[in-house]
Amino acid sequence: MVLAGGVIMGLALGVRHVQGLFLLPVSMDRGWSRETFAMAMALQNLTWGVAQPFTGMIADRYGSAKVIAAGLVFYVLGLVGMTLAATPAMFVLSAGICVGIALSGTAFAVIYGALSRLVAPERRSWALAVAGAVGGLGQFTLVPAAQWLISGAGWTRALSVFAVALAVALPLALILREARRPASGAGPSERDQPLGQAIREAFAQRGFWLLNLGFLACGFQLAFIGTHLPAYLADRGLRAADGVAALAIIALANIAGTYVCGILGARHRRKHLLAYIYLIRAGAMALFFLLPLSVWSVYAFSAVMGFIWLGTVPLTNGLISQVFGVRYITTLFGFVFFGHQLGSFLGVWLGGLVYEATHSYDLIWLGAIALGLLAAMLHWPIDDRELPRPRAAPARA
Repeated sequence: MVLAGGVIMGLALGVRHVQGLFLLPVSMDRGWSRETFAMAMALQNLTWGVAQPFTGMIADRYGSAKVIAAGLVFYVLGLVGMTLAATPAMFVLSAGICVGIALSGTAFAVIYGALSRLVAPERRSWALAVAGAVGGLGQFTLVPAAQWLISGAGWTRALSVFAVALAVALPLALILREARRPASGAGPSERDQPLGQAIREAFAQRGFWLLNLGFLACGFQLAFIGTHLPAYLADRGLRAADGVAALAIIALANIAGTYVCGILGARHRRKHLLAYIYLIRAGAMALFFLLPLSVWSVYAFSAVMGFIWLGTVPLTNGLISQVFGVRYITTLFGFVFFGHQLGSFLGVWLGGLVYEATHSYDLIWLGAIALGLLAAMLHWPIDDRELPRPRAAPARA
């Protein structure tokens, strides 16, 4: 189950991770501006965030396997649509809307939600850590594969190969089929709780909204770097190969980082770990922006950022299940993840918009640093105690 979830997540996130490599080839081939490509990626992130609570509700109600299979189908259709798009509107529809919906069914929320219910509570942190590490390995593998395919066969054929790989992964969704509803890992009172009551309960908690705001900063930083870093390095005189290497190092370091963060989440307070991650990110971005740019500074920055790249996800997911339980974990994480994707939308879109207006990414780097500091302050006061619930009355003999 853990390996199946990791492979699906690795393919889904890996294809998304390498989209920054397609920015220049697509823009030059179609004659579009960077803002057009950035708008498609920004809308993809926003669609992912808007759809996530609803796909989470469907997964919590009918099981994760069906949602994962549907997400893979949407992903294939979206990638094929990108290759056929002759106008910006068609490209935005396929890359933005279709792939965004696909990611809501194949990435963190649904995969981690399924594993949280299928794995025993004492093994949950380990399962999420391993699945995240396998997913990170998939992302790392797709970086050189994408560059090799783009250079040798063109960007349209590269996307077609990715579509085939996602289609082949469809049978893996069956492995994550949940045998019964509601979740076996949920407590007695949690099993009897209606979905609407669970959502109202979460929305009434101050910590739930602090998680949303903090995750917005995470999405802004990662989406901006993942989409615009290769172009930023090219503008500063570095080779295209350096941009590829940067994304590959991020993905490689993410394998170890996600696993370590998941394991640490079982031993230390998750809210403190999240605060430290955002502080480290802010410091790494500040040094990268202020110090002279070189190949080695790019590699060092990529290694640091990669190690804490997706470590926030298992920690945030674990914090939600720690406070609210696992019965509706996919739905509740979906609402928190909307904040992440709203930040992703702003990071990608503003990156393209600010560049077209100023021919520089400097303002976006400064904004990403400030958001990292703010996110660290927001996580520290979160109340991470389990919500008290009345115990269900014992059944009569």
